[in-house]
Amino acid sequence: MTSNTFVKNVEHESAIKHVTGRAIYTDDISEPRNILYAAIGFSPVSKGIIEKIDFSEVLKSDGVVDIITEGDIEGQNDVGPIFKGDKIFTSKKIEYHGQPIFAVIASSTKLARQAILKVKLKIKKQTPIITIEDAIKKKSFVLKSKTIKRGKSSSAIANSKHRVSGKLECGGQDHFYLEGQIAMTIPQEDNNFLIYSSTQHPSETQQIVAKVLNQKFNSINVKVRRIGGGFGGKETQSFLFAAISSIAAKKLNRPIKLRIDRDDDMIMTGKRHQFKFDYEVGFSDNGKINGLKILMASNCGISADLSGAINDRAIYHIDNAYFIPNLELTSHRCKTNTVSNTAFRGFGGPQGMFCIENIIDHIAHHLKKEPSNIRVQNFYKKNHNNITHYGMKVEDNIIEEIFNDLKKKSNYTMRKKEIEKFNNSNEILKKGISITPVKFGISFTTTHLNQAGALVHIYTDGSIHLNHGGIEMGQGLMTKLALVAANEFGLDIKDIKLSSTDTEKVANTSASAASATTDLNGGAILNAIYNIKLELNEFIKKNYKTKKITYKNGKIICDNKILQFKEVIANAYLNRIKLYSSGFYKTPKINVNVKDLSGRPFLYFAYGAAVSEVIIDTLTGENKVLQVDIIHDVGKSINQRIDIGQIEGGFVQGLGWLTTEEISWNKDGNILSHSPSTYKIPTAAEIPEKFNVEIYKKGFNREKVVNRSKAVGEPPFMLAISVFSAIKNAVINKNQDSKIINLIAPATPENILKSINNEI
Repeated sequence: MTSNTFVKNVEHESAIKHVTGRAIYTDDISEPRNILYAAIGFSPVSKGIIEKIDFSEVLKSDGVVDIITEGDIEGQNDVGPIFKGDKIFTSKKIEYHGQPIFAVIASSTKLARQAILKVKLKIKKQTPIITIEDAIKKKSFVLKSKTIKRGKSSSAIANSKHRVSGKLECGGQDHFYLEGQIAMTIPQEDNNFLIYSSTQHPSETQQIVAKVLNQKFNSINVKVRRIGGGFGGKETQSFLFAAISSIAAKKLNRPIKLRIDRDDDMIMTGKRHQFKFDYEVGFSDNGKINGLKILMASNCGISADLSGAINDRAIYHIDNAYFIPNLELTSHRCKTNTVSNTAFRGFGGPQGMFCIENIIDHIAHHLKKEPSNIRVQNFYKKNHNNITHYGMKVEDNIIEEIFNDLKKKSNYTMRKKEIEKFNNSNEILKKGISITPVKFGISFTTTHLNQAGALVHIYTDGSIHLNHGGIEMGQGLMTKLALVAANEFGLDIKDIKLSSTDTEKVANTSASAASATTDLNGGAILNAIYNIKLELNEFIKKNYKTKKITYKNGKIICDNKILQFKEVIANAYLNRIKLYSSGFYKTPKINVNVKDLSGRPFLYFAYGAAVSEVIIDTLTGENKVLQVDIIHDVGKSINQRIDIGQIEGGFVQGLGWLTTEEISWNKDGNILSHSPSTYKIPTAAEIPEKFNVEIYKKGFNREKVVNRSKAVGEPPFMLAISVFSAIKNAVINKNQDSKIINLIAPATPENILKSINNEI
């Protein structure tokens, strides 16, 4: 038995180290004495053929030791995670702006970067495919298109009293993590290599590098204590940098560090997928959807990377919180001459939800009805209309309760009337308000990734050591898992130590992604503790003659006896009781038919709702978020302080995606937004003046996950769709007579003005 009581407001385990600068990241690790530094030379064009490369001036540069090209790769010249197509270096064919051609190894990072500029490249330029439209026209796809059908959408639309159609577009997004891409590879004895990498996926880093070096997996060890943000951008994109540092380390038998400049990072690494949608929907007088047809196309970039699973998740979340009785959706995965797009918080879910929420707004605008009422009309219900278009039953449906509770607590109806009064008396400034829901599925949709391992050690002084496959990237994972272990042993969190994630300690781990990291690794830790307690509890019962055992407040309570935990552990060791164990967890109940996407891809859903109020300047297109109210479901919270931080942070990052963060290319396919001066993430100025966040008080996960909690990494991101809907509402309030309101995301001042002037 355990105390089953979490201290819910423990601070992040590295909080003080973060703010004092003592937290150790890859670039802070002490460097070996004979280390060298690398820099990458990449293509300045998006498509072409290399006719000549002249390295002569590069080799003459100060500090240069060597140049690494594809000829130095002993194994595979590819870091593709699932499908091939992500070359490390190219010597002939250029397929995107930023494609690596070579790396310079020098005595300092500065000298390596300076030397790269001296290369002489002769490239015969070719016409690139840049847009989704061009890719579809030329049938350029990274993977086969997919179609999912439910019912008879065409006849349902045709027989509906009301029908509308439209187009939608949401842009990409750069991950803009605080710590850029970096790797340091150190040769060991017997041709083994130790890699420190800022990665969300140490095990796959190990496997990819081994294949690149043409070695066994067990010759590569990857260690990660923490990374400075990832958001999906270090799930697969980090492999390239670990591979290049390792190729050079093996060739020169010297430690190599490769730290990427911010501009180069933004040029060379993939983004969130841009999506475009064409839709047609039929509905009744009260706004109930009868049938829906959608053509969904995403810009995947030059290779598949994780685009298959990302687009599948967009399909899974096209319904968000709504029951759609008849649906036909076709998904195109477009290949363009841009850097390969990749995982990003929400993994396609935000794009799918963006689509359906805009369709709901279109229905409301057409019927001249309150959008929140149309949303409630279409919600999944608890006892009927609760089967998704992919065949999964929505069992823990609490969205209507959260939605209505938030509508009441935020004074939505009263504020709506006040906004009408404001708009009637202001010609230039217009306000808008919207409330939108979130229903987000939790689990990797690639079933085999839903597994985790852990090691738990009890030392003879009663202190605990944990190791697992999860990556701390600022989200508070280590704090939550330390609380899990502390709770099971009835100890203080200070008695728990977590070490670096290490492929030598826990093998074959999954990426820290899909919001499932606490569920998976927490489950593995609980399993390890269970294994320890099997023998330990038998010893306690026999040695202390007790039947009932409770771990609490650093003590073990045995019937009427109160024993010190550390004294019992010391005694158990003397009696040769095993005080360590591995643990394993695999997510139950999930199954997917990969051909038609049917089945149960998720263990459970996380829910939330947000009300956003905005004001726009109709002359400049500028906007300001005035107030945000959120109620979000995290199940039974493990740590409320961390969960609220994740809700706030996720919302603000979503706000950036939909309002300020615009990725742009020139006509030749070269990315233009590759620095803080040309790419605008949200700042303190964009934070809502009033920001009210509440954890759903009745939260409880019906599935048997850690503490009956729910994932909180990705779901809050989609709450920001309420801001986009509110901006669109403000535009509607300006152009009340307009039949069509088109607004492209991100809703930059330029795009808002175009929408006001009906230029989209």
